[in-house]
Amino acid sequence: MPLSPQEREQLHELAQSAIEAAVNGGPLPTVAEPAGILAETRGCFVTLKNHGHLRGCIGTFRPADPLAVMLVHMARAAVLDDPRFFNNPVTAAELPDLTVEVSILSPLEPTDNPLSLQIGTHGIYIVSGARSGCFLPEVATDLHWDAEQFLSECCARKAGLPPDAWADPDTQVFLFTSEKFSQ
Repeated sequence: MPLSPQEREQLHELAQSAIEAAVNGGPLPTVAEPAGILAETRGCFVTLKNHGHLRGCIGTFRPADPLAVMLVHMARAAVLDDPRFFNNPVTAAELPDLTVEVSILSPLEPTDNPLSLQIGTHGIYIVSGARSGCFLPEVATDLHWDAEQFLSECCARKAGLPPDAWADPDTQVFLFTSEKFSQ
């Protein structure tokens, strides 16, 4: 079910508040009694960009708490815990130029036919042993990849697996959709 404009606004404001708190060292926002979408147990990702350049992206597929709590934690983590930016963290000076993208995920669906994924609709989560990696749906579209390249790049770049590991019967491939919005 698509998010209403009010739900999108509420989720964005919550993420923005958590980002500002993380950058400035303040207390994280809380939602006393989450209701509606905020009370659901849903995966989410928060992506930060400054003038189109990635500044952080963290998310979860397996939430342990309601969306309101998970979104705050993922927004904070996008600022402080993305290892790609440990040496160059988001600063307070960047906040006015920061675009915050929130992706609310569907439940993971295992697939026996990874090539059945629909580019631009499905994201992928690949698991083999202790290694895993994911790409949100827009990655394949943005980089003009077909299904096979999407799967192979996820294995190699994200999971640290051989590019063709997605075709191994011992590898689990999950598909998901996301509703992404930004401000």
